[in-house]
Amino acid sequence: MKKRSEALMWRSSLNKVSFVLHGALMLADQHQYPTMIKRYLVAVLLACSLAHSQAPAPDHWIAVRAGRLFDPKSEKLATNQVVTIKGDKIVEVGPADKVKIPAGAEVIDLTHATVLPGLIDAHTHVFANGNDLEAQLLRDSYQYRTLVALANANKDLMVGFTTLRDLKTLGAMYGDVDLRNAIDRGIVQGPRMQVSTRGIQSTGGFMMNGYSSEVPVPMMLQVVDSPWAAREAVREQIAHGSDWIKLYATHQFHFSADGKMVIPPTFTAEEVNAIVDETHRRGHKVSCHAFGGEGLHNCLNAGVDTLEHGVLLEDSDLKMMVEKGIYLLPTLYHYQLDREHDEKRFGGHSVAEISERSFPKAVAAGVKIAFGTGVGPFPHGTQTKEFEYMVKFGMTPAQAIRAATLGGATLMGWEDRVGSLEAGKFADIVAVNGDPIADITELERVKFVMKGGQVFKNELK
Repeated sequence: MKKRSEALMWRSSLNKVSFVLHGALMLADQHQYPTMIKRYLVAVLLACSLAHSQAPAPDHWIAVRAGRLFDPKSEKLATNQVVTIKGDKIVEVGPADKVKIPAGAEVIDLTHATVLPGLIDAHTHVFANGNDLEAQLLRDSYQYRTLVALANANKDLMVGFTTLRDLKTLGAMYGDVDLRNAIDRGIVQGPRMQVSTRGIQSTGGFMMNGYSSEVPVPMMLQVVDSPWAAREAVREQIAHGSDWIKLYATHQFHFSADGKMVIPPTFTAEEVNAIVDETHRRGHKVSCHAFGGEGLHNCLNAGVDTLEHGVLLEDSDLKMMVEKGIYLLPTLYHYQLDREHDEKRFGGHSVAEISERSFPKAVAAGVKIAFGTGVGPFPHGTQTKEFEYMVKFGMTPAQAIRAATLGGATLMGWEDRVGSLEAGKFADIVAVNGDPIADITELERVKFVMKGGQVFKNELK
């Protein structure tokens, strides 16, 4: 027990050092410190990640005593529960008077806390590090950005997100595949991940602005302009290890004089159909970035698996999403952060005001909704604020928590591994002091994080 306690203290110290180093990296970027200094900081950061990447011993037993335990299937809290864990998997969950704690097991006392499954953010951008994305693409190498992505992923882990679905590398090619694989192989530590590599857009999409057309600049996404080119891009990305294919069915938008949001499409329906068909033929899933309009309708008609943002949703869109089982990832908090900027740009109108009207309609219509934040343009580790807006605009706290646990797991096809605390699943557990059913903002203050039986954070001692 003493050795185990010392190991946990050592890992906790390394986590704190990692966060300090990550802050130093950001400072180095802001002040344009010499490349050698930045590389040194990255090397030490990676060393810290390596140092605390040891998985729990396969025969090590842990018993977590939970004062309250959230079950996302029933959306209810059970009291006085015990979770027994062997290695990285849950063995048993049940009332304290019925679950036998194995002799010699390490006991973690969370009897004054609420215990939940590890959280899932199903729309992240770990390769984004603030809103100066163009500067990042021009300044930093793929290798540097991959290491910063590791630091960002660990910031997400430390606030309770034990699983991420990351949606494109923003010009860093296939670095997310390397990051996912390094985590899976225990080389470095971080959340479980599914990744979408480069993303797909048409000509005229996400481009760097303000440069001469004669100056070659990096591209944030892979560009295709025909159904056959689209199929080729899908094949290439899957061959390089992509879990998901991400397409950008809309990009620019504006508001008309009467306050209506106008959202032109990027791809033709034939191009979208080709992307979806080729992806599904190969046993993978499609994520569609679309705010609304014809581009969104093309995605729904083609049968994408998830709709990202869905800011402007018509009744016919909601009906089709329910019929086809298409998930909505609302990213509400991001629009709240942009509200003031939007209002200045669009004469008093904002994306936030449109999303606030669509989201309650989606909830009421029974659309499948998973927790997704789009974190990256705003700081990693702050996206738990999304819960507050999901509840404010139509969900119950229990529904919002389900969206970030079993909802995300089902979307990713991992409901047999994560998303609820059940025998045979990974021991991914978080805990908060209070009752998040009574106050959803408790999830902004996660005090305990375990992934695969390994404790990364425990402020409940």
